[in-house]
Amino acid sequence: MEEFVVLVNPNDEVLGLMEKQQAHVAGLLHRAFSVFIFNDKGELMLQQRAADKYHSPKLWTNTCCSQPRENETYLDAAKRRLQEEMGFVVELEYKFHFLYKAQFENGLTEHELDHVFVGHYNDEPILNPEEVMAYSWISIEDLIIEMNQSPENFTAWFKIIFEKYLSELKENH
Repeated sequence: MEEFVVLVNPNDEVLGLMEKQQAHVAGLLHRAFSVFIFNDKGELMLQQRAADKYHSPKLWTNTCCSQPRENETYLDAAKRRLQEEMGFVVELEYKFHFLYKAQFENGLTEHELDHVFVGHYNDEPILNPEEVMAYSWISIEDLIIEMNQSPENFTAWFKIIFEKYLSELKENH
């Protein structure tokens, strides 16, 4: 099944649909979301992307991220993908959104209007092996150290999102 992304302008006004791979080849701005799941200890659940992902395989990233479908809200899409990738659903709270553009060595470009959501969960996820090869709980302090020591182990977008999280949200969490 072909997947389509919702193309938008910087004001989130819909411009049309485009096949996902084609949008990433062209580097066109589209809707996206990112989910950060924390446990009661304040640790963030990271996922390690599956080895056969078409870009950024085996890299660590935030709990879940993807693109909403046509006529799907950001929140509904975030809950759907959290279930599809990590095997659970929780209440999610919208925090902020931002634009970013990241180019990859394979010629693809992520150019997204990314809406960030936060939720809480304390149990074990049920990983979808087509999407996720591993998960880990990590404290924010340890994550900062790990990202500074080994930035090549993390997705380009997660490095951007995490920096935004630290600057905009840390005092609220």
